[in-house]
Amino acid sequence: MAESGPVLAVDVGGTKLAAAVVLPSGLVVGARVRPTPQGADAETLWAALLSLLSAVLGGVGLPVIGVGVGCGGPMRWPDGVVSPVNIPGWRDFPLRARLAAELRVPVRLHNDAVCAAVAEHWRGAGQGYPDLLGMVVSTGVGGGVVLGNRVVDGASGNAGHVGHVVVEPDGPPCGCGGRGCLEAVARGPAVARWAVEHGWRPGPAAAGRADRAAPPAPAENPTGGGGPAADGRALAADARAGDPVALAAFERAGTLLGRGIASAVALLDVRVVVVGGGLAQAGDLLFAPLHAEYARRAGLPHVRAARVVPAALGAETGLLGAAALVLAGDRYWTGG
Repeated sequence: MAESGPVLAVDVGGTKLAAAVVLPSGLVVGARVRPTPQGADAETLWAALLSLLSAVLGGVGLPVIGVGVGCGGPMRWPDGVVSPVNIPGWRDFPLRARLAAELRVPVRLHNDAVCAAVAEHWRGAGQGYPDLLGMVVSTGVGGGVVLGNRVVDGASGNAGHVGHVVVEPDGPPCGCGGRGCLEAVARGPAVARWAVEHGWRPGPAAAGRADRAAPPAPAENPTGGGGPAADGRALAADARAGDPVALAAFERAGTLLGRGIASAVALLDVRVVVVGGGLAQAGDLLFAPLHAEYARRAGLPHVRAARVVPAALGAETGLLGAAALVLAGDRYWTGG
């Protein structure tokens, strides 16, 4: 059921932890963000999250009626026992139960990509569409589905996990154990790694740079030998400056996203696909090849009728979606 009152909203991701209080109007107050501890064990991660929540609640000073949480998957839902692919320290971690015991209010927890889809349907680019696929393209690639104005959970709460649609059968290994998944080729770190492997180094684009021939750095987020981090943001900056390898990396990622989205729309028959997340902030660098490939793959009338649009809510997406599990639970929560 929907509830009314301030809600503590929590967004747990592989890169960052975010929390805020969200009012029934959808206003986000007291938002704070901290990096997710890398390589940490379960209790260190838990302590970091509790410290963040304490800072938010102390700063806002309002009692909350419940907690909504978005967390990377997979998970056992609705129990809220999480094993995020991008947070190795949490395997079978009872996040929902631990939060409920600590905060002593009801807790509702779902996949963070489901929360992003819910947010865009509730307050963002998907308003007015009864049927929606929402996607996050960031540290990972995830998704959530709303059909008939209600979130679709699936048997285990993992419905809409479009990041594990196979788009390159002989592609690179994926963290899920498969190969060639959309997440393996289109998540931000994978796109940057592909560019490094093909000679890109972050910095001002210039034809014939000497370091083009240097061997690629092997790290997850390589620096290219002590320079700026070779991440999605740097890659986008160089692509806008005309770097050919950076441009090719976005062309490849956008094409594979368009391919995966066309398959998902054929299956789901939604009228809008909302794409957000850090890599999506590259704008037309990603969306132009995405739309071109989608058009090539959209053979069926209902696939051609769907729109693929950027997310509208920005950094608040995950928090609003988590809050909606409580504040609009009649549409977005069925987990008890």
